[in-house]
Amino acid sequence: MNAQPNETHRPVGDLLREWRRHRRLSQLELACGADISTRHLSFVESGRSQPSRDMILHLAQYLDVPLRERNALLVAAGFAPVFRERALDDPALATARQAVDLLLKGLEPYPALAVDRYWHLVASNQATLRLLGGVAPELLASPVNVLRLSLHPAGLAPRIRNLVQWRAHLLHRLRQQIDASQDPQLIGLLRELQALPAPAGAPDTHVTSSIAVPLQLEVDGRVLSMLSTTTVFGTPVDITLAELALEAFVPADGETAERLRASAG
Repeated sequence: MNAQPNETHRPVGDLLREWRRHRRLSQLELACGADISTRHLSFVESGRSQPSRDMILHLAQYLDVPLRERNALLVAAGFAPVFRERALDDPALATARQAVDLLLKGLEPYPALAVDRYWHLVASNQATLRLLGGVAPELLASPVNVLRLSLHPAGLAPRIRNLVQWRAHLLHRLRQQIDASQDPQLIGLLRELQALPAPAGAPDTHVTSSIAVPLQLEVDGRVLSMLSTTTVFGTPVDITLAELALEAFVPADGETAERLRASAG
């Protein structure tokens, strides 16, 4: 679980047990899957045995613990963090930043952007900026939260013609992210978005959202229909890259493709 200020001194066994339960695994299932003895796992969780650095990383990998939280497990056990977190403009990440910029530019004239773990805008292409006319300036102040920008009544929400479906789709994705990380900041973001004015017919319960929900956005009196796709870095060892996602919006029909090309021209 994501470490809170009052949890920084919690034993690593407690934290591992919480992750195991959150992944809905018994001690036997985790022990068999991670190829360790149930007795040893029990001793680790109860604090009777101190796990090694390699054991913590091994269990964390099997439990699919995010890199940020893997560092918290190591610190709780008295080890130094393994995974670094650097700004995307850090010279050490120059190659990754160039790759992001090339991908965003290469997707023109279709909108594309990069967001971090908390859905803050990291980078975008010109096609994305062309869709933001009429958005309240305060929503464009750094750091720009893409989900807030989409669902806020002073943002894109009034121009999204299928706002009921799009809102359910975004909240479903955010809940999935929370389920994977248990990050309190994301939980707070979910509550904030749920408190925004909802369109008539918007469901209050959890919705299993289709991956093929289009964004139907009105621009200059015409509706653009776009499908979103997500790209992430494979097996990164840096927290920044692990939490970075590229969102591209591709045309769902020929008319949208033609209009996006025309607007770029």
